[in-house]
Amino acid sequence: MPIYSGRMVTLPPEPKSFSASESHHARQMAESFGLDAERYDRTRPRYPQAMVDRIVAASPGPDVLDVGVGTGIAARQFQAAGCQVLGVDVDARMAEVARRYGVEVEVSKFEDWGPAGRRFDAVISGQSWHWVDPVAGAAKAAEVLRPSGRLAVFWNVFQFPQDLSEAFAAVYRRVLPGSPFFRGMSGGLTAYSGQLGKAADGVRETGAFGETEQWQFDWQRSYTRDEWLDVVPTSGGHNQFPPDKLGQLLAGIGAAIDAVGGQFTMGYAAVVVTAARTSTT
Repeated sequence: MPIYSGRMVTLPPEPKSFSASESHHARQMAESFGLDAERYDRTRPRYPQAMVDRIVAASPGPDVLDVGVGTGIAARQFQAAGCQVLGVDVDARMAEVARRYGVEVEVSKFEDWGPAGRRFDAVISGQSWHWVDPVAGAAKAAEVLRPSGRLAVFWNVFQFPQDLSEAFAAVYRRVLPGSPFFRGMSGGLTAYSGQLGKAADGVRETGAFGETEQWQFDWQRSYTRDEWLDVVPTSGGHNQFPPDKLGQLLAGIGAAIDAVGGQFTMGYAAVVVTAARTSTT
């Protein structure tokens, strides 16, 4: 059973620069998740209920826009909390899965999406905001939020047990030498600090929001070997590996999990970058 705890801190105000190599420019990878949308929906972790409740409580009403809604994982949780959710996603294949679960979705790149005069009490984005231009996306969110409406973008930050982190990194180095993926095997907030900072800086740059905060909700989930091997291909870029390389990667990861007893407990932190709309200009 997942175990959760929550805490809140204020992000520092120092601005950071944005480079042309950021993930929101990687359109091919951003639009590749629908290649196996059913697996994505089946395996990707959900979010702590405490996080959903905190965002809902901090928003002025129940109308929610979910940016990068994907298969509707977060949207369904917000619907269950009493919200009316509209999703926007660039991938029609992901959107189709979300619609099957009763989530209304419009297919568009968020920066180009036309709100047609609609306004929302909250704009959320789960595991997707890094695919959105951080400044243009925050400006679009400000455009569609009602006064005091809340922007809340969040990620499940993973932290492997140390022994598995090292073993997995060794597999990536062996199978995909030169690949950047093994460098993220340590996980944790340090690996996500740039991503979180860029999201916060984009919000500040609009001048349309109040103080930017970071909320953190810690939780855990246990995985068997087969459960984790089902998750791995849904990670960004993995579905673009040559099939033989992906097969070798999965075999190596599976062997590493077998070596620690065939299962492990993942530490997660659901981290939210959030601010309330203040300006009407």
